[in-house]
Amino acid sequence: MIKTLHLHRLGRGLAALALGATLAAGLGACAPLLVGGAVVGGGLFATDRRTTGAQVEDQSIELKASARARDLATLGQISVTSYNRTVLITGQVPGAEEKARVEKAVAGVENVRTVVNELEVGPNASLSTRANDTLLVTKVKATLVDAKDVMANAYKVLVERGVVYLMGRVTEREAARGAEIAGSVPGVQKVVRVFETLSEEELANLSRGAPLPAAAASK
Repeated sequence: MIKTLHLHRLGRGLAALALGATLAAGLGACAPLLVGGAVVGGGLFATDRRTTGAQVEDQSIELKASARARDLATLGQISVTSYNRTVLITGQVPGAEEKARVEKAVAGVENVRTVVNELEVGPNASLSTRANDTLLVTKVKATLVDAKDVMANAYKVLVERGVVYLMGRVTEREAARGAEIAGSVPGVQKVVRVFETLSEEELANLSRGAPLPAAAASK
């Protein structure tokens, strides 16, 4: 099953938009609250479709949003991931009140454009479930790398409870193909697409290092 959410020219009015669940890099930690997201290494700046400034902003957003989530939901298990200032919150919290408080706090972080809150109300995922999700992340990324018709670094891969979440700035063709590839990995229950959609022309401009028009750059 594939579910699609295109983040195309989104504004703050969609701050409460719900989508799915995720798992970030800290899954092996023993603390009851897990917060995290991708840290961009120096080598990725050359291939990432975000600007260098946006990548740095995303790291800052994740750090600040994670700290706020930790203060508000000490019994939960929360992952915070920012991509081009769109923040995805996933994991588990004890109640609906905590879920709402975390969303409000994250939305108030400087430079956050959109918040997608997919926190589940209920018990934390088990250690074995988190370990399986970590393995699935690795498998999906490897399968994207093996596919010769997509750029693997264009996709941000997150998994929770067998559901794969794909984020990134991609064309319609890349969105469909990436979801197809991820869905082919054994153990994947569903693929949720959370993309900013670029036209082929916008992608060509990015490839040449040309800035996007103002409307596209504000997505």
